[in-house]
Amino acid sequence: MPEESYKMIFSKNLNHYMKAYDKTQSDLVNDLNFNKSAVSTWCNGTRLPRMDKVEILAQYFNINRSDLIEEKPPSTLTPRDERDIEKILDQTREQLLSQEGLMFDGKPASPEAVESILSAMQIGMELAKKKNKEKYTPKKYKKG
Repeated sequence: MPEESYKMIFSKNLNHYMKAYDKTQSDLVNDLNFNKSAVSTWCNGTRLPRMDKVEILAQYFNINRSDLIEEKPPSTLTPRDERDIEKILDQTREQLLSQEGLMFDGKPASPEAVESILSAMQIGMELAKKKNKEKYTPKKYKKG
């Protein structure tokens, strides 16, 4: 694949995550101590960042490096979706840690066991939301 394609893929993905997290180029410059012109060239697709910068960006958005550099549909979860999932997980955590919550061999589940269960639930809920968006979003609203 030509380098120009990689630049455009990176630019598209970076701009997607900036929009999803309500971040501007200035936010990246200030929050990550990046060079202003470098961020501008990444956003407009004229240059690619070094991998150490890609890693910093991935950590900043709490995503994988591949989400920035590979051509695939970016995460379809919106910040609202993530808040909804977090709210459900918080409610479930309270119930599981309560006296009436999850029991193993007649004893309440350990906090570590509860966190393991919640991690698995989070992955499942995120996958379900993504699949439902793919399945139920009308074609006229789909991009590409």
